[in-house]
Amino acid sequence: MKIIQELYGEGVINESRKNELQNELKKTDKTEEEIILQNKIIDEDSLFKLKSKVIKTPLVHPNAEGVPLDVLELISEEAAINYKMIPLFRKGNVIGIGMVYPENILAQNALRFLSQKENFTYEINLITFSDLNKILKQHRTLKGETKKALVELGKDKNEILAEANRNASPVNITDEAPIIKMVLVILNHAIEGNASDIHIEPAREKLNVRFRQDGILHLSLFLPISVHLSIVARIKILANLKIDENRVPQDGRFSARISNKDIDFRVATLPTLYGEKVEIRVLDSTLGLKSFDKMGLTQRNLELIQSAIKRPYGLILSSGPTGSGKTTTLYSLLRELNQESVNIVTIEDPIEYSIAGVNQSQVKPAIGYSFSEGLRQILRQDPNVIMVGEVRDEETANLVIHSALTGHIVLSTLHTNSAVGVIPRLIDMGIRPFLIPSTLRIAISQRLIRILCDKCKKKVRLSDKVKTFVLENLKNLPVSAKKEFEIPNPLYGYSANGCETCNFKGYKGRTGLYEILPMTDELADIILKNPVEHVILRAAQKQGMVTMAQAGIMKVLAGETSIDEIIRATEEK
Repeated sequence: MKIIQELYGEGVINESRKNELQNELKKTDKTEEEIILQNKIIDEDSLFKLKSKVIKTPLVHPNAEGVPLDVLELISEEAAINYKMIPLFRKGNVIGIGMVYPENILAQNALRFLSQKENFTYEINLITFSDLNKILKQHRTLKGETKKALVELGKDKNEILAEANRNASPVNITDEAPIIKMVLVILNHAIEGNASDIHIEPAREKLNVRFRQDGILHLSLFLPISVHLSIVARIKILANLKIDENRVPQDGRFSARISNKDIDFRVATLPTLYGEKVEIRVLDSTLGLKSFDKMGLTQRNLELIQSAIKRPYGLILSSGPTGSGKTTTLYSLLRELNQESVNIVTIEDPIEYSIAGVNQSQVKPAIGYSFSEGLRQILRQDPNVIMVGEVRDEETANLVIHSALTGHIVLSTLHTNSAVGVIPRLIDMGIRPFLIPSTLRIAISQRLIRILCDKCKKKVRLSDKVKTFVLENLKNLPVSAKKEFEIPNPLYGYSANGCETCNFKGYKGRTGLYEILPMTDELADIILKNPVEHVILRAAQKQGMVTMAQAGIMKVLAGETSIDEIIRATEEK
């Protein structure tokens, strides 16, 4: 009767009403919460906020669609209904459990038994009746769709595979086919979770489906291994691949309208020990094509890029490892340059997004159409702006430099760890040092980092080790940057916590971390005399360049991300 007593203590009900409620509680099998809601004393949210205060357990409002199916299945639906508890999230080996009655001894014993059986530790959160029912409903929907598709698949699997072998068009296959429903469940689930990639991976006994969200892979679905061939066949039909060829990798793409959005999917298959693995890149132009002001650039870096693309010719290089956002940066540059009076031609591998007004061409190595061959042909197309997907070899590097020298704006990418590393890399690829200052306008190095969730990030005092790391990096911060950014004292950072808004991950969304090196007369002199990376770095910092680690630390101190995320993104493997 603690909650009724608390309502009386806070003046929500009088003594007479309190006695009535307590008597009703004694006469029925209902709980305090049910009686309070039934009598409409206060609304559900206010009731559970009060309960959270009374039992000292945090109240959460989880997003039903964000709870992974593999986590939900740790507790059976029957146990979830009986004990009013449900798994919400996974952090390593710790499972977040949502309970309507955390104080219930029977529920506690059941949870202890399940955790020992399934080998996990847990932390308890308070949830409302409504949130419990929403998650159970979502669980039934997702599991039901998959189960229904599996049952139907068992009935007409031969028919579907026969149709697949005739290479039928996706348009002609009925939307009621169970395997189509199953593939749609996977695609829908990925898009609702803002996944950038879908991995469909056969194992010995099951089919794993993993999604990459904010750069990190998460296991989301388990399916019977028996559906593997059918799912792969369906995806191959959509992507116009050879469905009877499973010995060699294949690439393709398809488009679909999901959640009222037209989304492109890039498909790559790979033969593995237990069958073909399928990787699907989700190409949502509303998320992938960003303007400069939404990419995390500082004012100085934004001005440097805008100044470079206003020049009539020259080379702009974006560098970084795979998955660091280089292509997104190039597409943003293309959108800035895209005008009716400008002829833009690209050679890509593969084409990520379609941009109206831009002539995009894809390399085909199998028939000898490489970056270098494509670039030769592009120069005959009277281009103003050329984009080359990647400088991979000496021949392409020389053609890119030649194109920039002959009056074109050239955009491309390169694999280096830093912006200053671009210059030695070009020299290693056979470019003569005297050609670099007259062609290279800026070198951009970048990484993608996760942004802390605003709702749950936690302010923490930095440890002595982290303080040393921070101060060591900020020691050489350029004078111009020090004027714009004041180093706080004492030093505080923020850590990832996890809440219902971010699906208990602690992070929500990603932003760019940049290091931009503009070409100057002093750098040109160094390139001609002594093009060593540490000498170039020293000169660049003197001219105001902020390194990636410094930019990251500034974001940490500003509360945008955590120090762990910066170390993960910037340390050289």
